[in-house]
Amino acid sequence: MLSKLLQVGLIGAGRIGQVHAATIAYRVHGAQLAAVSDAVREAAQAGKHIFCEKPVALNLPDTDAALDAVERAGVKLQLGFNRRFDANFARVRRAVTTGEIGTPQILHIISRDPAPPPLAYVRSSGGIFLDMTIHDWDMARFLIGSEIDEVYVQGGVMVDPAIGAAGDIDTHVTLLRFANGVIGTIDNSRQAVYGYDQRVEVFGSAGAVQIDNNYPNTGVLSTADAIHRDLPLNFFMERYLDAFAAEVEAFVEAVAADKPVPVSGHDGRMALVVGLAAQKSYAEGRPVKTAEVG
Repeated sequence: MLSKLLQVGLIGAGRIGQVHAATIAYRVHGAQLAAVSDAVREAAQAGKHIFCEKPVALNLPDTDAALDAVERAGVKLQLGFNRRFDANFARVRRAVTTGEIGTPQILHIISRDPAPPPLAYVRSSGGIFLDMTIHDWDMARFLIGSEIDEVYVQGGVMVDPAIGAAGDIDTHVTLLRFANGVIGTIDNSRQAVYGYDQRVEVFGSAGAVQIDNNYPNTGVLSTADAIHRDLPLNFFMERYLDAFAAEVEAFVEAVAADKPVPVSGHDGRMALVVGLAAQKSYAEGRPVKTAEVG
């Protein structure tokens, strides 16, 4: 039990910033939202511990400069990869680490949004590989426990031509090769008309583990004509509400108890490296080693 509330300053009040503000204010018992501001200077220089949404930056030089500033200041930095704190994904990770499925051989991640983001967001976000799939790059590393060695992207504009005009794609399947030999695929779409589609399977030498979507209820309606259920949850805040709270609670505990953060700046950097390699793979139409990027 924490003896006093950790005072939290929130830098940036965009879409996810507002989510974190509400989470800290209403769901995290060990913290109090003390201030909200725009990004003006590096918080590390002021000696503040930092919780940062992904990615740290859209390029490696800026990312490395930020990580160097954190290192020099001796402050903690936790990245906002909230899916690591979701009970479903955590169960998959446990099945891998405990050996329940033997040696992992194949990973498949399905991650599809219910609707595309605004075009203004697409133009400034770094594109699908850095604003959407970056969660999946991190989840792939987290679940398999190995770095991604190579990516090969097949993708295109299949949802909205305006996304293509903005310089991005909205659909892709990417083949992964991990350093430990595991083969993986990531399947992304900006639009799944039936809801927020978040599924994973890891297949191993002794079995497999998979997770399904979350639904608003467990009801299944059976009639003479069909058997059906309600659609999956339709928004990331509904699907990952508890995970958002759990990641901030973990950060509060790391600061208050002076413990290592569970998601490091290195994790953020490596997800960015894979995303940049994916951009290069799509642009050049070939497999790209992550070592080519950074």
